[in-house]
Amino acid sequence: NIIIIVSDDQGWGDLGYNGNLTVATPSIDKLAKNGVSFQHFYVSPVCSPTRAELLTGRYHVRGGISGTATGRVRLDLDETTIAQIFKNAGYSTAAYGKWHNGGQAPYHPNSRGFDDFYGFCSGHWGNYFNPMLEHNGEITKGKGFITDDLTNHAIEFMGQHAKSPFFLYLPLNTPHSPMQVPEENWKKYKNMELSQKGTLASKENTLHTKAALAMTENIDWNVGRLMKRLDQLNLTNNTIVLYFSDNGPNGHRWNGGMKGIKGTTDEGGVRSPLLLQWPAKLKGGTQIKSITSVMDLLPTLADLAEIPFTSQKPLDGTSLKPVLLGNQTSTDSERFIVSYWNKQTSVRSQNFRLSADGALYNLVDDYAQTTNVATTFSAD
Repeated sequence: NIIIIVSDDQGWGDLGYNGNLTVATPSIDKLAKNGVSFQHFYVSPVCSPTRAELLTGRYHVRGGISGTATGRVRLDLDETTIAQIFKNAGYSTAAYGKWHNGGQAPYHPNSRGFDDFYGFCSGHWGNYFNPMLEHNGEITKGKGFITDDLTNHAIEFMGQHAKSPFFLYLPLNTPHSPMQVPEENWKKYKNMELSQKGTLASKENTLHTKAALAMTENIDWNVGRLMKRLDQLNLTNNTIVLYFSDNGPNGHRWNGGMKGIKGTTDEGGVRSPLLLQWPAKLKGGTQIKSITSVMDLLPTLADLAEIPFTSQKPLDGTSLKPVLLGNQTSTDSERFIVSYWNKQTSVRSQNFRLSADGALYNLVDDYAQTTNVATTFSAD
């Protein structure tokens, strides 16, 4: 079985296992302990491009994604999605949450390989408590806080398909704005003084930061519920669970000293946590330091599940199965990962980032991108 959990606008530094001393994320931290953590995993600077790259294993611009609104979010119809691949292999498929790759058929999730869809198709939702949502194209009303509700549907789906393979996509929409937080999660943060500050501390909105961390704790609680249900169904060993975010933090808050936030092509705007747990095959606590991309997930998961498929178009991602299973120590050392958004382009190699303004940074010891080393490596 496959479960992919995606948070929305959550930074690399919003999790306890990455060094955040304020937030409590025991369930997500447990995924890191029991699974594999990718230390240099990259997504796009904003929502819809990352989701398209997950679905196709290809750079978002190849699939016609050029924005986050209107028709610019519609994934080209000649793209093959990861859901179609698993559905064709006999898996039951479901998506619960934020889609953001086309709102109506034939762009709707039900038309792109998902048997069941509950959530919303736009990139932004204005109400998180008992909101109007849709279920397979029919308008319905949500129950309670939206992240709790989406997780409830995921848990129900798992129970219904416990005896056959399933592919579950849970694209959550928090801590994306509006910063609406359940009271039980807000109590801790209401009067708290934050000890860790963002790289550009003068630009940090403390109230916004506290709301984001409170929503992160709600996500963690729901991840815990999901994992508990997997245990109850005796599916934990044979289920691959992934957790990552769709871009950098949606505000200036602590993020490990990295430069950049959501919407930028700097390190902090595109570096995401990625955790992958599969107890039957993968050793817990393993760390992979090679640079990897969200585009790698389609070929990797198909490879791990031993699902043969032929892509009509060349993939930009590569299977990480050899690295995960220990047959290979690292990915291609000569690899480059390109980040593009809003006419800004940067390129990441294993040790360096070439920024949008042409500066070169050695990220081995300069995540803040403070020292341009371009002249050090220039030709004579």
